[in-house]
Amino acid sequence: MLSIACLVGAAPSPVARRTTSADLAARGYAYTFDEYLTEYGKSYTGAEYEMRKCLFAQAMEKIKAHNTGTSSWKMGLSAHTDRMPSEWAQLKGYKRASASQGPTKSPLSAKPLRDLPDSIDWREKNVVTPVKDQEACGSCWAFSATETIESNVAIATGTLLTLAPQELVDCVPNPDECGGTGGCEGATQPIAFNWTVNHPMPLETSYPYKGRDGTCQLAKQGAAGIKGFEHLPANDYTSLMTAVATVGPVAISVDASWMMYESGVYDDASCGTTIDHAVQLVGYGTDGGVDYWLVRNSWGTGWGEEGYIRIKRFGEGNEPCGIDEHPDQGTGCKGGPSSMKVCGLCGILSDSSYATGGFVVE
Repeated sequence: MLSIACLVGAAPSPVARRTTSADLAARGYAYTFDEYLTEYGKSYTGAEYEMRKCLFAQAMEKIKAHNTGTSSWKMGLSAHTDRMPSEWAQLKGYKRASASQGPTKSPLSAKPLRDLPDSIDWREKNVVTPVKDQEACGSCWAFSATETIESNVAIATGTLLTLAPQELVDCVPNPDECGGTGGCEGATQPIAFNWTVNHPMPLETSYPYKGRDGTCQLAKQGAAGIKGFEHLPANDYTSLMTAVATVGPVAISVDASWMMYESGVYDDASCGTTIDHAVQLVGYGTDGGVDYWLVRNSWGTGWGEEGYIRIKRFGEGNEPCGIDEHPDQGTGCKGGPSSMKVCGLCGILSDSSYATGGFVVE
């Protein structure tokens, strides 16, 4: 049997999608593994080739079955299509913080929903950097925090900078071992925010992302920072709507059971409640009468809608709730709870925070 550990990180970084779900349907889903390898610049030999081919075939069966149904959203191909479950897990890395790791309530006053705009997309205001790729490293927490800091700095100063998540991966300590030991082994956005309050972040160009743990280089010149952060009340629809509408993009947490998502408003009721991934909420809107959250992922532009996913929102008092029965995969802090209530599709309302006081280093 081929060792799983030997295959970690074997897949290259995602590239822009070429063959879409519409293309697959037009071809009757007659699309081969070798075509996929050529299209995404991949190459395998021997046992690994056969194993990846099998994974690809299973994925294609799921894509065809889903897309020939009546769902409002589509599954599709990406550079991740032939990954193993363990490799999909590496594309996550979120470990929800315990209450001791930062503020648990926000001073933000939730506004009546009728007073909020019908839609908001912070990309249109030039405060969101291009989609990033965390690669085979459980650093989603660092990307979610970095992206939210970038946006807060841009809103506060008018300067949009691309900052370096690698510094967070290399430098941010995780003394409570919240589901991991930091870096590619997982941490939380509040830990990253706390670090940045005292350590302005360098530019990506001066501290490039490597997709692996490295040695902390505090000598790097900081370019921008924040003065603090706020934690929204857990599972509070109106507070999250108010924050993203009036403050800016928000660091959120989800169960990322959406691996083969390509387009449309994701409404899969089977999306889980094990919170294992950190992403950025950049807005909300309505499409064809269906309300959605606009979420930025960190799996490259070849996944989803050019790196984004739209997730169905149900509204105040109507959001589905469940129990995270596996906090060791999400919370994992010493002395943490054995289960936690999470609300919203994929637990999207469960744990949200945003940066404050963004500034550029002169």
